[in-house]
Amino acid sequence: MSNPQGLLATAHVDGASRGNPGHAGFGVLIAVDGVGEVYRRAGYLGETTNNQAEYHALLHCLAALEELGLSMGVVYSDSELLVKQLSGEYRVKDQQLRPLCDEARARLARLEGIRIQHLRREDNTAADALANIGIDWGVKNLKEAAG
Repeated sequence: MSNPQGLLATAHVDGASRGNPGHAGFGVLIAVDGVGEVYRRAGYLGETTNNQAEYHALLHCLAALEELGLSMGVVYSDSELLVKQLSGEYRVKDQQLRPLCDEARARLARLEGIRIQHLRREDNTAADALANIGIDWGVKNLKEAAG
């Protein structure tokens, strides 16, 4: 993928689960240097584990970066497991995470200039808030649908 404008993206992702597994959501924020925030999403994932939610948040972000034509920059995640599995430092032992990790690696191969970096949870509060908004929205809609 080309990035003719040389725009640098900075993204923050987070997945959350209330219970493990439990109701889960994701949050994604993408900003472009010199432009500001260009993308913000919260979503509900249904019942899944926290680690699966982290991967779904990353996959959503990578798809958005591709769609926006942004192929240079950094994606920050507070999931040390996700970051170290993607780098190969940790093996992917959980069979349910393996296809998510494989998909993330394939997307990252297409986005050659994007790297994943770990940051402390307290430095990822905006993405965390979005993930919780996604959970709240999903739970509310499930309750309304149930009557």
